Amino acid sequence: MSETSPNTEAPKQFRIRNVIIPIVLGLAVTVFMVYREFDSTAYNAIDWSLRAFFWLFMCLVMMAIRDIGYMIRIRILTDKKLSWRKAFDVIMLWEFASALSPSVVGGSGVAMFILNQEKIPLGKSTAIVLVTALLDELFYIIMVPICIVLAGWSNLFPIELEKNLFGVALGIKGLFFAGYGFIFLLTSIIMVSVFFNPRGFRNFLIRIFSLPIIRRFRRRAAAVGEEVVVTSEELKGKNLQYWLKCFGATFLSWTARFLVINCLILAFIASADHFIIYARQMVMWVIMLISPTPGSSGIAEIVFEGFLKEYTLPNLAAFQAFLWRLLSYYPYLFIGIIVFPRWLRRVRQKGNIEA
Repeated sequence: MSETSPNTEAPKQFRIRNVIIPIVLGLAVTVFMVYREFDSTAYNAIDWSLRAFFWLFMCLVMMAIRDIGYMIRIRILTDKKLSWRKAFDVIMLWEFASALSPSVVGGSGVAMFILNQEKIPLGKSTAIVLVTALLDELFYIIMVPICIVLAGWSNLFPIELEKNLFGVALGIKGLFFAGYGFIFLLTSIIMVSVFFNPRGFRNFLIRIFSLPIIRRFRRRAAAVGEEVVVTSEELKGKNLQYWLKCFGATFLSWTARFLVINCLILAFIASADHFIIYARQMVMWVIMLISPTPGSSGIAEIVFEGFLKEYTLPNLAAFQAFLWRLLSYYPYLFIGIIVFPRWLRRVRQKGNIEA
């Protein structure tokens, strides 16, 4: 496999119109939700005290910790070939790409491009992106059972909704089981394939996708199989300490990410069952993961209100959902707009990318 990317064009995904779509979509849903439950008395009753501003500030601190965790992880995975400045650029552009993509797609393709332009060989870039996905899913797989045991199954599903998935009508619990089961199965298959039999997995994929009904996907399946083989080669010789560091950084990032909502609720309500709030986010994440909208825009706000309304001020769930997205989602759009042109100039000046 070539050590440089054959695609040297800047990602078209970063066009300004792709930034506008999720902003408009998210704001439109928020405005509708706020209008639907608008109560001037409730808004006037908000206590904008020092405590409220402190916990809103802590939301930003949690987001910063989340990104620092990702930066630590990307430096470990690149054997510290990326400086802290370059690690910051990579993570911000990766988050930017994810914010502009449907959650089910993510920004992995763009991430490989960005890493490759930072002089990380394509094979290693492929391995890094695949490993980050595995670590993220592994965190979820481990934490869900813990949350169920400690928070209690009955506390995780405050709403009931029905969604059609592959022609089967599933309620919120069914959707959660389907999502968790898929994540568990996919992660298990990839882990076994990467660490035990990568070539067997590649050959199996090629044989399966040689069947007439799915033959048109054979080339893409072969590419996925090759990515697994490359990843396996790149990860040979990594010791337990290496993996503990990677997972520790992953745990730090995801824990901080979920604690943003806990801090937001503390800004307006002095006491709440914060572990249940944390645990419910595990279910929320599955719903957001299958969202077809960029960065789950519109869906995230609805899910927030459905799962956490009892922990918000009366008639202010939509407003607090907006604050959550304002603090945890929209910043990546605006930071990406600033970082991308500067990053592009830097890599072009070094001759990494075509003008």
